[in-house]
Amino acid sequence: MKIYSSYKIKIKGCSSVFDETVSLYRKAVDFFINVILSRWETDFSICKNQSDVIRLAERLCHSTARRPFVDFDFSKAFYKFPSYLRRAAIAQAFGDVSSYQTRLQLWQKHRQGQAPGMPRVGHVFPAMYRDNMFRRTGRETARVKVFVRHTWDWIDIGLRKTDVDYIARYCSTRKECVPILRKRGKNWFLEFGFEESVKLSDTPIEQQRIVAVDLGINNACVCSVMNADGTILARRFLRLSQEQDRLKRSLDRIKQAQRHGARKMPRLWALCKGINDDISVKTARFIMDVAVLYEADTIVIEKLELRGKKRGGKRQRLHHWRAQYVQQMVEHKAHRCGMRIRRVNAWNTSRLAFDGSGMVERDAKNYSLCTFVNGKRYHADLNASYNIGARYFVRELFKTLTVTQGQHISAKVPECVKRSTCTLSSLIRLHTEMRSFRTALV
Repeated sequence: MKIYSSYKIKIKGCSSVFDETVSLYRKAVDFFINVILSRWETDFSICKNQSDVIRLAERLCHSTARRPFVDFDFSKAFYKFPSYLRRAAIAQAFGDVSSYQTRLQLWQKHRQGQAPGMPRVGHVFPAMYRDNMFRRTGRETARVKVFVRHTWDWIDIGLRKTDVDYIARYCSTRKECVPILRKRGKNWFLEFGFEESVKLSDTPIEQQRIVAVDLGINNACVCSVMNADGTILARRFLRLSQEQDRLKRSLDRIKQAQRHGARKMPRLWALCKGINDDISVKTARFIMDVAVLYEADTIVIEKLELRGKKRGGKRQRLHHWRAQYVQQMVEHKAHRCGMRIRRVNAWNTSRLAFDGSGMVERDAKNYSLCTFVNGKRYHADLNASYNIGARYFVRELFKTLTVTQGQHISAKVPECVKRSTCTLSSLIRLHTEMRSFRTALV
């Protein structure tokens, strides 16, 4: 599997030089968008790959000695525009127009909502192709080709030492891709992409060890280390009470300012965002530490649907809950360690008791605790993590069965058929039935 990551290096000085370069590149992309739109039905819709698109666009727009007259004269509007940037602009424009045509066809088919808007260039940035647009001249120096003094010429730039040292330390074993010139605030960066190849775990499902993760609001996360037979090897809790209290106080300050008529509060909102990011990073790091400590093959998480209007007394905390961001970080870190990520149905993971006794009742005062039908008191998020891990194993174990075996075992353990009713007790019963069935065959 190939993993792609990126890191930005801050450019020292020369901040005013790049504005005109990016502006020209965006105008070039806009030029090719109009060309491709005008010839989409006749020419570009039948192109099979990017090479055909670039070849066709240059035949229509780029004049040469053998082709002095073209339908759209690009060279007249963009004098001495670098050929590599021209081809990058063609590829970017074709992607935008192709996406627009796909969305337009879907809208014409269903006629739901408004028609998609015409493609526009947006905030795109040029790729600085090596040797043609970007050259390294030292450890912390480089040369880039930009539009300066009314022409395209090379200029020397300095790179921030801390960024260069970070890449040399952590990214030296990865393949470095072409950097992209980007602007963040008032500063300019060279964003380098890195590619690496990893081999993911291919352990058979019966021998796998997983970490089932339940992300929550009261508890940042609860992790349960499980085997395929339902054995719980370890339990780990992450509370982050201090960070949650800081987030609550920051949100209270915003509420108080809003009561006094304040509308734009960039500093207060930036503080809340920073605390939220800190909670997300610590949560993802904790999950990976547990997975590495117990040498897990797979990390199992819920497939959460967080769209729509939030309701209830905790809707503000739910609105600021960055569960998707945590899952993205965990996925990236897990793949780098050779672990797989799997998602399961999130319905009823917290409502059903892991021992199969039925629905649980949450405590009104302490939402982290629940009561089973049989009177047992248990941690609600820990109960959910058991069910999350069990659903993954039930789904994967069923894939190893033949049709006859699946029908026989489904009749014995009917709650395993529906993915929203599986619990830990279902997994244990399923494993017992599979073992007895195979023993009878022998």
